[in-house]
Amino acid sequence: MHDTVIRGGSIVDGTGKPRFTGDVAIDGGRMSQVGGKAGPGKREIDANGLLVTPGWVDAHTHYDGQATWDSELAPSSWHGVTTILFGNCGVGFAPVRKTDHESLIGLMEAVEEIPGIALADGLKWNWETFPEYLDALEQMPRAIDIGAQIPHHPLRVYVMGERAINREKATADDIEAMRKAVEQGLRAGAFGFTTSRTNSHKTPTGEMVPGRYSEVEELLGIGSAFKGLGYGAFGVNSDFDIEETELEWMTKLGRETGRPVWFLLTDRPTDPVRWRRLIDGVHKARARGAMVTAQVAGRPVGVLLGIDTALNPFSIRPSYQALLKLSADERIRRLQDPATRTQILSEAPSPELIQRLSQFRQRITTSWHRMFPMGDPPNYEPRADESIAAIASRTNHTPDEIAYDYLAAGAEKFLFFPVVGYNEDNHDIIRTMLTDDATILGLSDGGAHCSSIVDASVPSWMLIHWARDRSRGERLPLELVVKRQTSETASFFGFHDRGVLAKGKKADINIIDYEALRLHVPEVRYDLPKNGRRLVQRVDGYRATFVSGVPTFENGEYTGATPGKLVRAS
Repeated sequence: MHDTVIRGGSIVDGTGKPRFTGDVAIDGGRMSQVGGKAGPGKREIDANGLLVTPGWVDAHTHYDGQATWDSELAPSSWHGVTTILFGNCGVGFAPVRKTDHESLIGLMEAVEEIPGIALADGLKWNWETFPEYLDALEQMPRAIDIGAQIPHHPLRVYVMGERAINREKATADDIEAMRKAVEQGLRAGAFGFTTSRTNSHKTPTGEMVPGRYSEVEELLGIGSAFKGLGYGAFGVNSDFDIEETELEWMTKLGRETGRPVWFLLTDRPTDPVRWRRLIDGVHKARARGAMVTAQVAGRPVGVLLGIDTALNPFSIRPSYQALLKLSADERIRRLQDPATRTQILSEAPSPELIQRLSQFRQRITTSWHRMFPMGDPPNYEPRADESIAAIASRTNHTPDEIAYDYLAAGAEKFLFFPVVGYNEDNHDIIRTMLTDDATILGLSDGGAHCSSIVDASVPSWMLIHWARDRSRGERLPLELVVKRQTSETASFFGFHDRGVLAKGKKADINIIDYEALRLHVPEVRYDLPKNGRRLVQRVDGYRATFVSGVPTFENGEYTGATPGKLVRAS
């Protein structure tokens, strides 16, 4: 008798082949049968009319801190994700000396918008080296599995101290020390190494992060730690200051190590054809024998502007600033007062506050043509004529009046501001990227940007939008959508025992009511340590999620089970 039998589901096995109907049997945490008619089970689940898929493998998250105190690892776990990988963008918490604890918290808060008060309270710092960090992670049972990568910025500070913070050039001895530490971390089970070479990542004081201008010699030296290991990937978030130079060293590293080298790719308003040049560069690198890959997002990376988020169009007006000390409910009550409305709308943004904002954040507060009422269910592919500017042009109101009245209606009201991935006011470019075989899906940023972005819902949204509901252009086959976030991410990063529904594979499984899948409007919660703030997003439609054959979520509710473990690469 099997431990569990999932009967009669529509199986989408993660390989990309057409769905088929059959049973899935689970024994000892692994699948013992996929397809056909299975024998009896101690527990049987009727999956007739439901999808049965592998659990999602999300390769781009930032739960580096949260994984040390939180067993549920929401919101990613709510969305059928059964394996997460963190240590992305070169930020993390190991290796670290005691004297640098606060600086790493500040760096994570500045780069990934994770509340420093939550990190300071939640992190126990019972590690120094990266292997010790993995050992600490291994102590805690969880709902889902986790994997970690070695982040460049903490490593650089660990080896070079103040010279790293001052972004000085690494010496040969520094490079060798970093190489040894990376090799040590990889041999202990890290799934790779990541760095950041972008101006969008800065320290709390506005300085560039320690590795921003690292020499190619340093990157190649660190990357040489991968030689001979047969596993691990090297990840980069780069501005591609000189595109040919960046692609050349990535190609060189890929050829010398035989390991994948990946970078983040989105289309940008400032250079609409940049993404095409970089995709072409990836294909050229592959033709030369280097597994260079572009990691792409499944939807536009968009900031949410609301009354209780990090920023909205009125947050730098003086009278609005005076309301920030109030609770969100009280702030909304005050905003609904006609006198307050008149006062705020009469004001220009504070010059002093404008100077404190980056150019990007300044643009967010004034670009009415890029602000869209989110709606319910949330719309991530809005039309140009649905923008605040377009609505205002059809009425006798100004854009700021339209935005004010919409946001003041309640804390559940958000304006969606697509930052990247929306150059053509639709998702056609993203679709092109998603169908290119030189890309992998990522950039959900689960656990990060707590007060401005919540893209941990992307795994669910991929099915809802791309496979089922998209109306403004071509959709994608369901089988491809499932493959992109199961077998492809699993095999790329080396999670070889999962990502497909097959006999002998780990029983990480989703059972989904496909037609009932529906994203909720995001919500703000104060449930991180020390009441830290974060955006979360719920979903309907998941009947059950299994991790190693254990049901962790049933009908959208956490069962309290903790079969999840730290996974070590090998």
